Formats: sequence, C-alpha cells, structure tokens
Amino acid sequence: MTERFEIARLGAQGDGIAETASGPVFVPFALPGETVTAARDKDRAALVSVVEASPLRVAPPCRHFTECGGCALQHLEPAAYLEFKRGKVAQALLGKGIEASVAATIPCAPNSRRRAVFSARRGDGGMLFGYRRALSHEIIDITECPISVPEIEAALGPLKGLSDVICKVQTPFHMIVTQTASGLDIAAEESGSLSEKARKVASDFVIRHGFARLTVDGEIIIEPKKPMVFFGEISVFPPPGGFLQAVASAEAAMADLVMGHLRRAKKVLDLFAGSGAFALRLARSAEVHAVEGDGAALAALDRGFRFGTGLKRVTAEKRDLFRRPVTFKELAAFDGLVFDPPRAGAEDQAKQIARSEVPYVAAVSCNPTTLARDLRILIDGGYALKSVTPIDQFLWSPHVEAVALLEKPKRRR
Repeated sequence: MTERFEIARLGAQGDGIAETASGPVFVPFALPGETVTAARDKDRAALVSVVEASPLRVAPPCRHFTECGGCALQHLEPAAYLEFKRGKVAQALLGKGIEASVAATIPCAPNSRRRAVFSARRGDGGMLFGYRRALSHEIIDITECPISVPEIEAALGPLKGLSDVICKVQTPFHMIVTQTASGLDIAAEESGSLSEKARKVASDFVIRHGFARLTVDGEIIIEPKKPMVFFGEISVFPPPGGFLQAVASAEAAMADLVMGHLRRAKKVLDLFAGSGAFALRLARSAEVHAVEGDGAALAALDRGFRFGTGLKRVTAEKRDLFRRPVTFKELAAFDGLVFDPPRAGAEDQAKQIARSEVPYVAAVSCNPTTLARDLRILIDGGYALKSVTPIDQFLWSPHVEAVALLEKPKRRR
C-alpha cells in the first residue's frame, strides 16, 4: 500500500527524508520540497511516483539509475549536489564542535573514474556483471557506466566475458578494474581457482582484448604489459588490486592542497602512504619518510623513487599504524606531515600528532565523521585549523573526500 510523503531534506546517504508522526521515513531518489507516493516498510519507503517535482530535479544520465546501487544522486541539480557534499563535511565538523569555514566542493567530471569495483555472478541465464542494487545482494547487469573513464565503459562487454571465463564458483565475486597508462589492470577476488586449461583461455582472452594484467586472488595469471600510473611525473607500477585514488583529477587536487601547505617543510612524514601519491610528489622539494602497512604498496613506492629523477631522499617503513602509531617523540624529526587513513580514520595516530610540535599538518579523509573526530583531537592539542576543502571523487554517490590543513605555532623558548 502506498502513502503520500512530503520530503523535507536529504539524508546523509542521499535519501529524501519525510517527517511523519511515527518518525522520519527515508525515500531513495526523492528530493527536498517534493511530494511523492511511496510504498513504506517501517522507516524506509520505495518511491512509486513524484506528484510534485522539485526544481532541483534533473534527468539522470544513466539508464540504470534507481536500479543500480552505485549512484544515489544523478537526479540532483549539479550546484545543489556539490552543496550537499560541502554540507556533509560542515555538519560533521559541527558535530564535534568545530566551527570552520568549509570551502566549495571541488567537482568531479563524468567519465573520470579510473578505478571501479564490479560484482559478477553466474546466473541461470548466464553471467551477471555490474553493481549491486542498493541495500541488496542482487547484481544489476549494466551496459553503460557514465562515472567510469571511457576505457572502462567501452570494455564492459569484454570484462563481462572475462568474468565468465574465470568464474569457477556459484557465489558472487568482485572484479577491480583500474585504468592505467598501459591498459586495464584487472584483479578478481573469490572467483575460484583456475585449472591450467582455464588459465590458458583467460590468458588468451586478456591478450586478445589488450588488457595489461589479470590477477586472481593476488596471483598474476598473465601480465602482457606492466600496469603503470603516474604520481605527478613519477611512474609507479601499482600492485595487483592495490589502492589508488579513484579519480586522477581528484588525486591531483588533493596533492596540490597538501603540497602547498607543506611547501616550507624540509623533512616530511607521509602516513598511510600507499604507493606514493603524496610522497613522490612531495619529494620534489623535501625529504620524505613514507609509512605504510601494505608491503606491496610500499615496494611500488620505493621502486618509483629509485627510478624517478629529480627527487630528494625518500625512505620507506612498513608499519601497522593502527597497532603502532608513530609516537610524538618520533615526530620531532619532521617539520611537515600528511596522513590519509582508511575510512576508520586515525584516532590513535592523531593523539600522537596532537602531542607533537610538527608545525604543518595535512589531514586527508574519505569519511567526514572520522575526519571531524581526528581534527577535534588535533585542535584540542593546540593545532589551528586553517582550511577544509571537500573534493568530489565518487560522482553521484553520498561519499566525499576532504583535505584539512592545520598549523601549530612554535613554542616560545
């Protein structure tokens, strides 16, 4: 049975929220100011029709929108969409008592995402390849993806064909596809073990379609061309399935903010350094010590440094920063610092930074909630928050990156 709802605002996940006598009801794909009919199930409702549309509603660019769970906000006018993301960061900061001027969101263009994680499963009618429906395990078979770079979108058919070749399980599995300068780098996870015959078929398929590399559960099946990405002007060979910022322009925007803030630093610490997106850029003007828990990523960073030119000294340290954060005493050796942790943030590491005297700190985060928590720790430790800049990297999703820049005045002796 359907009900009529008046949408008051957008929720943190991009759902329209209607206030009712029994509490808020979340209606995906509805916008503030709209009157809609929806089928309610407790505090959620499936949109049936838009009775009165918001002037902010626009035509979504993808035929799979509302079915595929990858995007939540294709129907929202661009300026309002960017303000929604800026507001998420601002509200997270206010939740921790941080009143800061949050800059306008740096936008992300369509067809710019170079790293995508697809789901695949063999069904009764053949392979399904795409993204999962929102709040469901059902896989939506896709034929287009306007967030992905053209190289990935154009390869959706062959990627689906490759998933059929390597699928040896009845359960869903993931395929991480990354655009590199050498071609598409494909890493399958939990697709099942391959026989020698299947390896040969998969290898022939990869060569025929010009893919750079195929790995299955971390094992390289074939690598016709070594995948290569650039951090600034430095080439790096990322490990199979390794972390990479999803959009190259977003990574460059983050790096520009970080490098500008740390320009006076002569010895910089890069925490959660990955394969060197910040470290190798910073090494143009400063000595850098990069700390990362993933050995394969650290090896890629180290190789990028050793074969790069025009770089100052870069040292690398494998270390689990969640179990063993860099202490405030160790931090005394540095005059600049950047940290870019996973979504969980870096609470224990932030406590050590707060006790330090590092004058320039850049905090990069994909989670406004944990960023606000960590910034609160730093501010309470004497740091002044100079700027916060949201960056859109996950187009038409509720997710937002942010770069916060802080300084600590030198103590008078």
